[in-house]
Amino acid sequence: MKAYFLSDLHLGAPYFPDSKEGEKRVVAFLDSIKDDAEVIYLLGDILDYWYEYRYVVPRGFVRFFGKLAELADKGIRIVWLIGNHDIWIFDYLPKELGIEVYDGSIVEDIDGKHFFMTHGDGIGKLKPSFRFLRALFRNRWCQKAYSAIHPRWTVPFASNWSRHSRKQGGPSEEDAKRMMVNITEFSKEYLKLHPDTNYFIFGHLHLLERFNIAPDSEVMVLGEWIKTYSYGVWNGDKLTLCKYK
Repeated sequence: MKAYFLSDLHLGAPYFPDSKEGEKRVVAFLDSIKDDAEVIYLLGDILDYWYEYRYVVPRGFVRFFGKLAELADKGIRIVWLIGNHDIWIFDYLPKELGIEVYDGSIVEDIDGKHFFMTHGDGIGKLKPSFRFLRALFRNRWCQKAYSAIHPRWTVPFASNWSRHSRKQGGPSEEDAKRMMVNITEFSKEYLKLHPDTNYFIFGHLHLLERFNIAPDSEVMVLGEWIKTYSYGVWNGDKLTLCKYK
């Protein structure tokens, strides 16, 4: 049985030529691993935008949610670490789909190996503007105020924001390099305090990278599902970075 790691699917993103086809690709991948997956880790920005209302379910993602429910009902553990695009998951998806949702990082023991996992948007030295927005989006009062606005206004606003900020389908080259330095420095400092950590797994950067920071400790950045369609898989003995076609 295997552990799978995915991030940055950005389902529903306005810059996809065909959002439905992107969703179908993800569903086909999940279907292809249903017989050997023990756990699936979704490391943030799985949805390009999601705001969870108390009584109303936003439209879209039916195939994707249906597949997650099928896998969870089959006994496959699904862990979702929220990113900076899918921040506003509250209790509907966990209760309806039977998945675990975390904000921040988690540390898991898999087959005797220690894995540190997080989306990565809160790692290291952040730009003041991004730090402000990150705090604002997680503020409970602001969330309640936002939920009071009719979705006919909030959903187009969020889509236009995403389209404007992600015209190139990911962070700029300069931002990606800066964030890579952030996660490398963070991982090295964390390893000093937790020397038994074998793997650090990140999303967010839209880069496909893996490198060692110590003989028995490795960093993996999972890439994205806009152009690369990449994922990590642990087979009980080895961690591999793969691409789905």
